[in-house]
Amino acid sequence: MFKQKASEFFDVSSLNLSDVIDLDFLQKFQDNFAKGMGLASVTVDDKGNPVTRPSCYTEFCMNFTHSTKIGDDRCAESHRKGGEEAARTGKPAVYHCHAGLIDFAAPIILEGRQLGTILGGQILDQAPDAERFKQTAKEIGVDPDKFVEAANKIEIRTEESIQAAAEVLYMVANNLSKIGYSQYKLKNMSNNLHEGLTQIAASMEQMAASAAEVSQNQNLLNQEISNVQSLSEQINEVLAFIKQIADETKMLGLNAAIEAARSGEAGRGFEVVAQEIRKLSDESKQTVVKIRDLTTHIQKSVGKTLDTSSSTLSTTEQQAAAVQEVNASVEEIMALSEQLNKISNDL
Repeated sequence: MFKQKASEFFDVSSLNLSDVIDLDFLQKFQDNFAKGMGLASVTVDDKGNPVTRPSCYTEFCMNFTHSTKIGDDRCAESHRKGGEEAARTGKPAVYHCHAGLIDFAAPIILEGRQLGTILGGQILDQAPDAERFKQTAKEIGVDPDKFVEAANKIEIRTEESIQAAAEVLYMVANNLSKIGYSQYKLKNMSNNLHEGLTQIAASMEQMAASAAEVSQNQNLLNQEISNVQSLSEQINEVLAFIKQIADETKMLGLNAAIEAARSGEAGRGFEVVAQEIRKLSDESKQTVVKIRDLTTHIQKSVGKTLDTSSSTLSTTEQQAAAVQEVNASVEEIMALSEQLNKISNDL
């Protein structure tokens, strides 16, 4: 997860205007700006669909120009051309609409991609030409006299003031989109950080549990090894006892041989028995020596194993302690990431 590039997390081509700008805030700003400047305005997305309600639309546009399909289609075409010009230049475009009013299109651009456009205007830079407006009224199918009457109510501004208003909207909207995009990235980074740390914490908990289990098993192993050592010592004690019996048996055989010699011919059978007893005693002693050598080797091996096991146990306990420390650090970072996430949501 953490090896992914930032570009893989934040693909601007997949963003919508609502991802980077709070549309409720944009609506309020648009309404206040329109009232303060005496301009109509509306914001559309990259496909031309409105994302805000119209602000301060004139009677001329709402009740006449948009009242017929021809007029509405002509308005849409004018906005499209203005939006295309703004997209081409990457800055606000001021233009005359089909009905003769001055409009503007302020593009909202993020890292080279246009997310939307603020459309506005619906003003004049001079008194309306009655004959021209009557001709337009006839073309779109509305009452020419009422159309001209509505045109006379439109505010007259200089084109420079319209350009300045468009520039202000352009700068504010684009700064809002940049701030919103930073907030969007911050939130996503915070979410990814929190998710990654959660996974790490879970893994660390598993490692800590495994280390504890290994430590417990190692203690049990040490106990068993100690038991083996104890058994080896007991075997040696038994061997010592067997050796003692063998020595005594050999002595008994020797005494029997002496007595057989004294008995002469009558003691020959007893002599054979005495020889077998001595032979059995010698073999028992040799076996005891061999077993003792083996148990000595077992004890040495067990001793080494116990040392290694103790060392492993110590290392495992250190690892378990280290895992607990890391886990505690991860929990602290998780707490910080939650605070970071809260901050990003509050921005």
